Amino acid sequence: MRPMPLALVLSSALITSAQAAERAVDPAVAALAERIRALEANAQILQKQAADALAAAQAAQAELQEMKAVRQDAPVAAVASNGTASPSASANAFNPAISLILNGLYENHSQDPVNYQRAGFPLVGEGGPGTPGLHLGESELSFAANIDDKFRGQLTLTMESEDGETHAGIEEAYIETTALPEGFTARAGRFYSNIGYLNSHHTHTDFFSDRPLAYQAFLGNQYGDDGIQLRWVAPTETYLEFGSEAFRGENAPAGGAAHSGVGVKTFFAHAGGDVGVENSWLAGASILRADSTGGEDGFSGRDNVYLFDFTWKWAPHGQFKDAGVVVRSEAFLDDRKGIVVDPADPDALGQAWDGQRRGAYIEGLYRFSRSWDAGYRYDKLWAASAGPYASDFDPQRSTAMLTWHNSEFSLVRLQLAHDQPQPHFIDNILTLQYQVSLGAHGAHKF
Repeated sequence: MRPMPLALVLSSALITSAQAAERAVDPAVAALAERIRALEANAQILQKQAADALAAAQAAQAELQEMKAVRQDAPVAAVASNGTASPSASANAFNPAISLILNGLYENHSQDPVNYQRAGFPLVGEGGPGTPGLHLGESELSFAANIDDKFRGQLTLTMESEDGETHAGIEEAYIETTALPEGFTARAGRFYSNIGYLNSHHTHTDFFSDRPLAYQAFLGNQYGDDGIQLRWVAPTETYLEFGSEAFRGENAPAGGAAHSGVGVKTFFAHAGGDVGVENSWLAGASILRADSTGGEDGFSGRDNVYLFDFTWKWAPHGQFKDAGVVVRSEAFLDDRKGIVVDPADPDALGQAWDGQRRGAYIEGLYRFSRSWDAGYRYDKLWAASAGPYASDFDPQRSTAMLTWHNSEFSLVRLQLAHDQPQPHFIDNILTLQYQVSLGAHGAHKF
């Protein structure tokens, strides 16, 4: 056999080597191609997801703009002829906050409250002693909400059991501005006057189960009536508030709705501020001028009640809910000039009354944990030295209490009082009270 030419041998070897190399590379190339195809598929999925997210964001932004437009138009819709908002408005936009305060008591008196009389101070309004035994105290049902961009409203109903009968009434029902300029606010309807400190507070916010003697004697426990109010808060670092009110004058210390139903006028001023982080204070001076025609105690004439109040609070790091001390005092001066006729005999001749009476209290509260409060209050009244209700004895009372708070919405209170309304009449009173709050309830005032 003839040997193959060298060129042919080399050519055959190169072809064989190339084929072998091609067979060796094929798996790697296939794997790389598969990865490229997978990456392309993932990229398409990501592009679709990004497009969907962008579309969703654009839709959400459009919905937000529509909701803003609805809110801006809502005040107009709210005053439509049928009194309802536009169907496109949020269903909850005008739902009121609802609050229910339940209050129950047990009271044990060492004297029969039927025989209770306060020397120099006839009992008016709800200024008498509490009901002995188990009974339902005053419970409140309150509704509050913004009406539109310029007004808010509140309605508070009360329910109370007395002598086996249940009584319901309107405690407060008013509208109030929310958008007056320069710190002004106006209110109209039925509400508690802003005189003094405690008067504008609902009784369930008090430290004790009853009001001080001065409130019972001079304001019938708490003065509220139908009227109007204008107040102004100054734009200063120190809190400054000034205001004036006009009321119908139907309730104690007034009566008879004198001056064509504008029988009471008030003026009040309050100032307050912080001292460091842990201390704060509030002070005020007020006057209530009442013109009465046949008041509950038989008085007709002019009555000026002057009030001065001061409150000081201390709390570690400014957190009173955990611990702290509150000291509060109010002083009253009642200056009357008129005629007193016995309410039981309105045809009898009246007696002239031109004199002054005074009253004051001081109370302290120590909160030694988030769950426990202890407090003490001392009350005293100074009767007039002359006139139909003159007295040589000045009523006084001492009260101590211990309160357990399971939360900010519930409490149980034990209270002991030593009340001496007359020289030889001492009433020792034990009170056990529970109180709970259901529903939305705003923060309490200072």
